[in-house]
Amino acid sequence: MKQFKIIVEKHPEGYVAYPLGLKGIVVGEGDTYEEALADVKSAIRFHLETFGQEALEGDSPVLEAFMVEAGVAF
Repeated sequence: MKQFKIIVEKHPEGYVAYPLGLKGIVVGEGDTYEEALADVKSAIRFHLETFGQEALEGDSPVLEAFMVEAGVAF
């Protein structure tokens, strides 16, 4: 079993979840936090079964994740 850091976002239409530390794009979604988390865990399993160990970003694992908000002029 491998632990992943997973970002879960709440949107007006539901929840979106995605893991850090994988090569490629893996996304889960659901009407609830729990549904999105279960969906992304299933997607991670499928991704690893399909692409194997090469899908893991082994050289530089994510130790911590931070969320910040910053204003950008455009």
